[in-house]
Amino acid sequence: MMRCLNWPVWAPRCLCRGRSSLPRNTAWNCVRGVSADKDEVKITLAGVPDHPGVAARLFKDLAGASINIDMIVQNISAQGMTDISFTVPEEDLAKTRRVMQTAAKGVGVHAVNVDADIAKVSIVGVGMRGHSGVAFQMFKTLAEQGVNILMISTSEIKISVIVRKALADKAMIALHKAFRLDKPRVARGKPAAKAKAKVRQK
Repeated sequence: MMRCLNWPVWAPRCLCRGRSSLPRNTAWNCVRGVSADKDEVKITLAGVPDHPGVAARLFKDLAGASINIDMIVQNISAQGMTDISFTVPEEDLAKTRRVMQTAAKGVGVHAVNVDADIAKVSIVGVGMRGHSGVAFQMFKTLAEQGVNILMISTSEIKISVIVRKALADKAMIALHKAFRLDKPRVARGKPAAKAKAKVRQK
């Protein structure tokens, strides 16, 4: 079970492990749940020298302070400089700010910017990597709701985006409906009636 706005969400077993031959319009089959985390902050290092070893130096100091990094995005380099953004737990903000301000001076970073008005919204499901259309459906749904994406992170079982905190619940509800998580799913080869009965027993 997963939670959505403090009410339970049934997350059925994915029906498309590995590479799928299902049509694009059944991308929802691979998504088992939607979640939102409003307890993260985004740190942006502006004007980072684009040289080998700089990122390693910065994140070594964060690791030394036992700060867990979640999402990381580096912009395209321009004139030998780049920007690096990453997210950390909100409870580690003060410690992260102290570490980064010291480390930034050591490598010549121009500025350390903090954005606490963010939330991470994720869709989770086994087999998403081998099923086309999942990312498209997620981004399309968010666009239709007017939710702007600030950062994107993907893995074999999850796609996460950073959005404004005030829009996190709206985004989660829309994705919940878009991937049909509000409806019991019928396992292939089983009558609908039996599948529904099984759901009620859980």
